Amino acid sequence: MKYNFDILPDRRSTNSLKWNVKENEIALWVADMDFDTAPEIKKALVERAELGALGYAEIDKAWEDAYIYWWKKRYDFEILPEWLIFSTGVVPTLSSTVRKITTPGEKVLLLTPTYNIFYNSIVNNGRNPVECQLEYDGERYEIDFADLENKLKDKQTTMMVLCNPQNPCGIIWSREILAKIGELCAENNVVVFSDEIHCDITEPGKSYIPFASVNETCRNNCIMAVAPTKSFNIAGLSTSAVVVPNPVLRHKVWRGLNTDECGEPNVFAVQAAVSAFTKSEDWFEEMRSYVWNNRLMAETFIKEEIPLLKAVRSDATYLMWIDISASGLDGESFAEQLRAETGLMVSEGNQYGKGGENFIRLNLATSSTMVKDALNRLKVFAESCKNRQ
Repeated sequence: MKYNFDILPDRRSTNSLKWNVKENEIALWVADMDFDTAPEIKKALVERAELGALGYAEIDKAWEDAYIYWWKKRYDFEILPEWLIFSTGVVPTLSSTVRKITTPGEKVLLLTPTYNIFYNSIVNNGRNPVECQLEYDGERYEIDFADLENKLKDKQTTMMVLCNPQNPCGIIWSREILAKIGELCAENNVVVFSDEIHCDITEPGKSYIPFASVNETCRNNCIMAVAPTKSFNIAGLSTSAVVVPNPVLRHKVWRGLNTDECGEPNVFAVQAAVSAFTKSEDWFEEMRSYVWNNRLMAETFIKEEIPLLKAVRSDATYLMWIDISASGLDGESFAEQLRAETGLMVSEGNQYGKGGENFIRLNLATSSTMVKDALNRLKVFAESCKNRQ
């Protein structure tokens, strides 16, 4: 391999949200990687920093071309330049869009369990989350379309937030499912906000489908949030984009982002995105394979060494969704006691809404050595849970 993902930067005592932990603890919770980002990105940032004058920045054609290049090459989806709007992040985009597209008291639909911060963007802005719980058969997840249709028909439901691919369950939605979602939302005048920040990190050989690429119905009724931040470990740089083909929706999103002052890039945001999409694909491919090997290793270890737990089969993201229902604890209690007794930090499933109560989420985007350490700690705790039953 050209890049060494076994060696990690020491992020302790660096104001890292993830690694502000005790000496004996390992942090595999929040969704950022532990890897050194691509050298091409670092080079671009250092060159800009060495310029010394770190004043205001603006978007240029290279930024537009980089997004267009990546989605065309990897997903055969042609983004027109006018569809693109810069944003400081997917979450700021969602919060701004909720305020601009919906009104206080209206409902925003979620397929749960789903990314917990979606709830913040809805509730903190005076809107009401509506949960359509995914059906889990012990192995995989499916959408209850009867329930979805019923909730979309509610006249107070005016937006649906889709996670594509889905976090935390790792689902790559098929073209047929996306088309059905798009049709139901259009029929009921519900705008689709599709969070596609995890789109690149899939099982090697598999690809996700951009919501706006499915058909004209989906394209004309969606706001698609994308970014290089998860794929290249640059979340702290606050750089993302919104793809909005419909000119009426696009104007509203643009107005919202600029009203909320989250539509202007910092001095590093453009260079980071351009370097990621146009110069760092080799790094990305090696990283994706490395992380997927971590997943396969973890799946095998859990199956053979921790029968009390079950790793849910996933097609995307670097996050593992683990069924802990046989432990006798809910996700919140499990995560708290796991950290207290072993020092392993994971995300508790309760925060992801209905259907997440009996799960935890484990971040696999770290060295294989650290994953092995985490799995051994998880095994020790699971055995103690079994002994207490």
